[in-house]
Amino acid sequence: MKPDNDNMTDQTNAIKSVRLISEKKILFLPHAVRQMSRPDRMISTAEVRNVVRKVEIIEDYPENGRGHSSLILGYGDEGRPIHVVCSPKSEYLAIITAYIPNKNGWEDNCRKRKIS
Repeated sequence: MKPDNDNMTDQTNAIKSVRLISEKKILFLPHAVRQMSRPDRMISTAEVRNVVRKVEIIEDYPENGRGHSSLILGYGDEGRPIHVVCSPKSEYLAIITAYIPNKNGWEDNCRKRKIS
């Protein structure tokens, strides 16, 4: 396990990376579009862009097999929490999925997974 300072540096770098690359281009992958379009979610691209703009990383996956990715928390229309999983690439920010977190699975205002 890394010392806390290393984790903070990694998270700061991840935040900078997401912010910088999202200013270039955001690509919504097909899975994300399907998940955002579900009738029980109806998450707009504007809501996802707002979540990405504020960049509050709650989980970071630097060793993901498909490349570094992060779980971001933000708020959409009417203040509803939205989780976005994204992956910064050299030319764009890939939006992997977006969903409304189930409050039964999360605590601390949807920032921390509940351990069962």
